Amino acid sequence: MQATKKANLIFLTGFSTAGKSTIGPILANALGFEFLDVDKEVIDIEKKSVNDIFAEKGEAYFRTIEHEVIRKASERENVIVALGGGSLEHDQSFEVIKQTGTLIYLKSELETLTRRLSAKDDRPMLKNESGEKISAEEVALRVGQLMATREARYLSHALISVYTDKTPIGKTVESLVRQIEKHLKDLSTSSTASPAAGDSEPASSTPSTGAAAPAQAS
Repeated sequence: MQATKKANLIFLTGFSTAGKSTIGPILANALGFEFLDVDKEVIDIEKKSVNDIFAEKGEAYFRTIEHEVIRKASERENVIVALGGGSLEHDQSFEVIKQTGTLIYLKSELETLTRRLSAKDDRPMLKNESGEKISAEEVALRVGQLMATREARYLSHALISVYTDKTPIGKTVESLVRQIEKHLKDLSTSSTASPAAGDSEPASSTPSTGAAAPAQAS
Protein backbone atom coordinates (compact mmCIF):
# COMPACT_ATOMS: atom_id res chain seq x y z
CA MET A 1 0.00 0.00 0.00
CA GLN A 2 1.34 3.46 -0.95
CA ALA A 3 2.42 5.49 2.07
CA THR A 4 0.91 8.93 2.66
CA LYS A 5 3.28 11.84 2.04
CA LYS A 6 3.07 14.46 4.79
CA ALA A 7 4.44 17.98 4.30
CA ASN A 8 4.78 18.46 8.06
CA LEU A 9 7.07 15.44 8.45
CA ILE A 10 10.57 16.85 7.93
CA PHE A 11 13.68 14.69 7.60
CA LEU A 12 17.10 16.32 8.03
CA THR A 13 19.91 14.62 6.15
CA GLY A 14 23.59 15.44 5.76
CA PHE A 15 27.03 14.18 6.64
CA SER A 16 28.08 13.49 10.22
CA THR A 17 28.73 16.77 12.12
CA ALA A 18 26.87 18.88 9.53
CA GLY A 19 24.58 20.11 12.32
CA LYS A 20 21.47 17.94 12.18
CA SER A 21 21.30 17.34 15.94
CA THR A 22 22.15 20.97 16.71
CA ILE A 23 19.86 22.71 14.24
CA GLY A 24 17.06 20.13 14.44
CA PRO A 25 15.75 20.94 17.95
CA ILE A 26 15.95 24.70 17.31
CA LEU A 27 14.10 24.34 14.02
CA ALA A 28 11.47 22.11 15.63
CA ASN A 29 10.90 24.64 18.41
CA ALA A 30 10.57 27.49 15.89
CA LEU A 31 7.94 25.55 13.93
CA GLY A 32 6.12 24.20 16.98
CA PHE A 33 7.11 20.65 15.99
CA GLU A 34 8.57 17.77 17.99
CA PHE A 35 12.15 16.60 17.43
CA LEU A 36 13.47 13.06 17.03
CA ASP A 37 17.13 12.05 16.64
CA VAL A 38 17.40 8.66 14.93
CA ASP A 39 20.85 7.81 16.30
CA LYS A 40 19.73 8.58 19.86
CA GLU A 41 16.63 6.43 19.40
CA VAL A 42 18.80 3.49 18.27
CA ILE A 43 21.12 4.03 21.25
CA ASP A 44 18.12 4.00 23.61
CA ILE A 45 16.82 0.77 22.08
CA GLU A 46 20.14 -1.06 22.14
CA LYS A 47 21.50 0.50 25.36
CA LYS A 48 24.83 0.85 23.56
CA SER A 49 26.72 3.54 21.68
CA VAL A 50 26.68 3.58 17.89
CA ASN A 51 30.37 2.64 17.96
CA ASP A 52 29.66 -0.40 20.13
CA ILE A 53 26.72 -1.51 17.99
CA PHE A 54 28.88 -1.36 14.86
CA ALA A 55 31.76 -3.16 16.58
CA GLU A 56 29.69 -5.91 18.20
CA LYS A 57 26.84 -6.50 15.74
CA GLY A 58 27.93 -4.86 12.49
CA GLU A 59 26.56 -2.14 10.25
CA ALA A 60 23.81 -4.33 8.74
CA TYR A 61 22.30 -4.89 12.19
CA PHE A 62 22.51 -1.17 12.98
CA ARG A 63 20.77 -0.26 9.70
CA THR A 64 17.96 -2.72 10.46
CA ILE A 65 17.25 -1.10 13.83
CA GLU A 66 17.66 2.35 12.31
CA HIS A 67 15.16 1.50 9.57
CA GLU A 68 12.54 0.50 12.14
CA VAL A 69 13.03 3.82 13.95
CA ILE A 70 12.63 5.71 10.66
CA ARG A 71 9.56 3.66 9.72
CA LYS A 72 7.86 4.48 13.03
CA ALA A 73 8.84 8.14 12.73
CA SER A 74 7.27 8.23 9.26
CA GLU A 75 3.86 7.58 10.83
CA ARG A 76 4.04 10.85 12.77
CA GLU A 77 3.27 14.45 11.85
CA ASN A 78 4.60 17.82 12.99
CA VAL A 79 8.03 16.38 13.70
CA ILE A 80 11.61 17.10 12.66
CA VAL A 81 13.62 13.87 12.27
CA ALA A 82 17.43 14.05 12.31
CA LEU A 83 18.74 11.14 10.25
CA GLY A 84 22.14 9.54 10.63
CA GLY A 85 24.80 10.47 8.11
CA GLY A 86 24.43 7.10 6.38
CA SER A 87 20.67 6.57 6.77
CA LEU A 88 19.91 7.21 3.10
CA GLU A 89 22.32 4.47 2.02
CA HIS A 90 19.80 1.93 3.29
CA ASP A 91 17.44 1.53 0.34
CA GLN A 92 14.36 0.68 2.39
CA SER A 93 14.86 3.67 4.67
CA PHE A 94 15.39 5.91 1.65
CA GLU A 95 12.11 4.73 0.13
CA VAL A 96 10.20 5.39 3.36
CA ILE A 97 11.64 8.91 3.55
CA LYS A 98 10.87 9.68 -0.10
CA GLN A 99 7.30 8.42 0.18
CA THR A 100 6.29 9.96 3.50
CA GLY A 101 8.08 13.22 4.22
CA THR A 102 10.03 16.27 3.12
CA LEU A 103 13.82 15.98 2.96
CA ILE A 104 16.21 18.83 3.84
CA TYR A 105 19.94 18.55 3.18
CA LEU A 106 22.23 20.30 5.67
CA LYS A 107 25.55 20.84 3.92
CA SER A 108 29.06 21.70 5.10
CA GLU A 109 32.33 22.05 3.24
CA LEU A 110 34.59 19.01 3.18
CA GLU A 111 37.26 20.88 5.16
CA THR A 112 34.73 21.76 7.87
CA LEU A 113 33.51 18.18 8.19
CA THR A 114 37.07 16.84 8.34
CA ARG A 115 38.05 19.32 11.05
CA ARG A 116 35.00 18.57 13.18
CA LEU A 117 35.29 14.81 12.81
CA SER A 118 39.02 14.82 13.58
CA ALA A 119 38.16 16.27 17.00
CA LYS A 120 35.76 13.41 17.79
CA ASP A 121 36.15 9.73 18.58
CA ASP A 122 32.52 8.56 18.72
CA ARG A 123 31.89 7.85 15.03
CA PRO A 124 32.40 4.39 13.46
CA MET A 125 34.00 5.95 10.39
CA LEU A 126 36.83 7.24 12.59
CA LYS A 127 38.01 3.76 13.56
CA ASN A 128 40.21 1.31 11.69
CA GLU A 129 39.63 -2.45 11.65
CA SER A 130 41.40 -2.76 15.01
CA GLY A 131 39.08 -0.20 16.58
CA GLU A 132 41.79 2.45 16.81
CA LYS A 133 41.20 6.08 15.85
CA ILE A 134 42.54 6.95 12.42
CA SER A 135 44.76 9.96 11.65
CA ALA A 136 43.51 13.35 10.47
CA GLU A 137 44.81 12.58 6.98
CA GLU A 138 42.88 9.31 6.93
CA VAL A 139 39.77 11.11 8.19
CA ALA A 140 39.99 13.57 5.28
CA LEU A 141 40.37 10.72 2.78
CA ARG A 142 37.49 8.74 4.26
CA VAL A 143 35.17 11.75 4.41
CA GLY A 144 35.93 12.53 0.77
CA GLN A 145 35.23 8.96 -0.28
CA LEU A 146 31.96 8.76 1.63
CA MET A 147 30.77 12.14 0.38
CA ALA A 148 31.43 11.01 -3.18
CA THR A 149 28.96 8.15 -2.71
CA ARG A 150 26.44 9.80 -0.38
CA GLU A 151 25.90 13.29 -1.74
CA ALA A 152 24.05 12.25 -4.89
CA ARG A 153 21.41 10.62 -2.73
CA TYR A 154 21.37 13.55 -0.30
CA LEU A 155 20.61 15.88 -3.21
CA SER A 156 18.32 13.64 -5.23
CA HIS A 157 15.16 14.26 -3.20
CA ALA A 158 16.03 17.26 -1.00
CA LEU A 159 13.44 20.03 -1.25
CA ILE A 160 15.89 22.42 0.44
CA SER A 161 19.69 22.38 0.60
CA VAL A 162 21.46 24.81 2.91
CA TYR A 163 25.03 25.30 4.12
CA THR A 164 25.39 25.20 7.90
CA ASP A 165 29.01 26.37 8.10
CA LYS A 166 28.62 29.65 6.19
CA THR A 167 25.99 31.40 8.33
CA PRO A 168 25.22 31.60 12.07
CA ILE A 169 22.81 28.96 13.35
CA GLY A 170 20.08 31.54 13.97
CA LYS A 171 20.18 32.76 10.38
CA THR A 172 20.19 29.20 9.07
CA VAL A 173 17.11 28.34 11.14
CA GLU A 174 15.32 31.53 10.05
CA SER A 175 15.95 30.67 6.41
CA LEU A 176 14.70 27.12 6.88
CA VAL A 177 11.57 28.25 8.74
CA ARG A 178 10.67 30.68 5.93
CA GLN A 179 11.12 28.03 3.25
CA ILE A 180 9.29 25.30 5.15
CA GLU A 181 6.36 27.60 5.97
CA LYS A 182 6.18 28.67 2.31
CA HIS A 183 6.19 25.01 1.27
CA LEU A 184 3.37 24.20 3.70
CA LYS A 185 1.37 27.22 2.52
CA ASP A 186 1.89 26.34 -1.15
CA LEU A 187 0.70 22.79 -0.55
CA SER A 188 -2.33 24.01 1.38
CA THR A 189 -3.22 26.39 -1.46
CA SER A 190 -2.73 23.77 -4.16
CA SER A 191 -5.03 21.36 -2.32
CA THR A 192 -7.93 23.78 -2.77
CA ALA A 193 -7.10 25.33 -6.14
CA SER A 194 -4.76 24.65 -9.04
CA PRO A 195 -1.92 27.21 -9.03
CA ALA A 196 -1.46 29.39 -12.07
CA ALA A 197 1.46 28.52 -14.31
CA GLY A 198 4.64 30.22 -13.21
CA ASP A 199 3.38 31.03 -9.70
CA SER A 200 5.36 28.30 -7.99
CA GLU A 201 8.85 29.13 -6.74
CA PRO A 202 11.16 26.29 -5.74
CA ALA A 203 12.25 26.31 -2.12
CA SER A 204 16.00 26.44 -2.08
CA SER A 205 18.67 28.21 -0.09
CA THR A 206 21.61 30.14 -1.45
CA PRO A 207 24.46 30.14 1.07
CA SER A 208 25.27 33.57 2.40
CA THR A 209 28.34 34.85 4.15
CA GLY A 210 28.67 35.37 7.88
CA ALA A 211 30.34 34.00 10.97
CA ALA A 212 30.46 30.23 10.93
CA ALA A 213 28.35 28.60 13.60
CA PRO A 214 29.61 25.73 15.77
CA ALA A 215 26.96 23.26 14.61
CA GLN A 216 28.98 20.15 15.29
CA ALA A 217 26.49 17.43 16.19
CA SER A 218 25.39 14.95 13.53
